[in-house]
Amino acid sequence: MPTSPLPWFHGTHERRLAIALAAGLAALLIIVAFLPRLPQDDAYHRFADCRCWLGVANTGDVLSNAPFALVGIVGLWLAARRRTPERAAWLTFFVGVGATAVGSGYYHLAPDTPRLFWDRLPMTVAFMGLTAAIAGARLGPRLGRWLLAPLVVAGIASAMYWRQSELAGAGDLRWYAMVQFAPMLAIPLMVALTPRRDIAGHDIAIVIALYALSKLLEWLDAPVLDLLGISGHTLKHLAAAAATAWVAWMLRRPDARAANVVGP
Repeated sequence: MPTSPLPWFHGTHERRLAIALAAGLAALLIIVAFLPRLPQDDAYHRFADCRCWLGVANTGDVLSNAPFALVGIVGLWLAARRRTPERAAWLTFFVGVGATAVGSGYYHLAPDTPRLFWDRLPMTVAFMGLTAAIAGARLGPRLGRWLLAPLVVAGIASAMYWRQSELAGAGDLRWYAMVQFAPMLAIPLMVALTPRRDIAGHDIAIVIALYALSKLLEWLDAPVLDLLGISGHTLKHLAAAAATAWVAWMLRRPDARAANVVGP
């Protein structure tokens, strides 16, 4: 049965919002370009919990990455079942989540700046996949599909630029930081300012709250270890994994739009 082409936007409101977000992104790019470079602080690698159990160095920070692998596998299965235009973006997100388990585990075995690249690289893929999926669900299906590849390339490029800048002795985290935090601004706006289509606003709020909690726990690494006997960074991994698990939970039901999906 022939199908009609996917629309770029769900409606005029979504098109205007997309234009506004693009303008905001352009302004942010200009601002970041004029900021001084942001080097990687070597103190970042000094985590509070250095205990070794069962022969595994930094055991808590290493093993707490295991949930990312589980979520990645389950999420890929759930995303593959969907018959919607955002499926590729969801698959990309969960590939990034699963790869984070490997990259972050590798980094935490012997934390240093060269290994940190392998921790951060898969996270950029996850951030960009999630952004494209939400854009497709809330703004327009063809837009989400079109954005996926450029966003993933930009995310990977930000991590590679940081790595090369470190190798050149002039470390610069500006673009990686933008890739990490810009979606946390754009996604709430896309969800709050558009009608619900499959992805509920309260689900996204929970995901963002868990991610914010993970950043707070990261900042309070040593105090949390003193208080609870488990480090803030270990709990940060668990909170971030919980955020990704909630995304998988969001996809547990077939998309209500599946019956109306058009295009391949």
